[in-house]
Amino acid sequence: MSSIERAFCRSGPWRWVAERYVLPWALDGVRPTGRVLEIGGGSGAMAQAMARGFPEATIIVTDVDDVMVRSASQLLRGMSNVRVERADVTGLPYDSASFDVVTSYLMLHHVIDWEKALVEAARTLRQGGLLVGYDLTSTALARLVHRLDGSPHRIISPVELTQGLDAAGLKDVAVRVSAQGHVMRFSAAK
Repeated sequence: MSSIERAFCRSGPWRWVAERYVLPWALDGVRPTGRVLEIGGGSGAMAQAMARGFPEATIIVTDVDDVMVRSASQLLRGMSNVRVERADVTGLPYDSASFDVVTSYLMLHHVIDWEKALVEAARTLRQGGLLVGYDLTSTALARLVHRLDGSPHRIISPVELTQGLDAAGLKDVAVRVSAQGHVMRFSAAK
């Protein structure tokens, strides 16, 4: 993640938009309950919105970036249903079948081996659990912005994401393109 993205993710306006608009849109009617794992949780804005909106859920929010882990830890301190941990999504330190829901919000394109990340997310889901989230689509604009900001990335097409979710052993795969083709919501079940 670039320094520009880090600053944006930690901003008050992003938290406001994330809670009121982005989270409900991304969840698309899913009500996270039980144990929830947010992979690549960045600054914790989405986890904060989830913790407020779904207080019955126990949320573990992870990120590999130490700056984001510190930021999320600070933002989420005092929220009894949230824990922040450093973890690499391509090698999650959690037991198989240990989560009811895994969420991924706008982070897969920052994982070069995002297919392995999907396999790990699927591995940690219990039978009947859900993987839900959204990401950028492979557009000229997304590729240009990420080339200019210099952050590691591998932008994903909707077809590639569908194939990756299938290959991870998930079922009921749905990938829906939105925002004039710039982002895609996805969901899949174990």
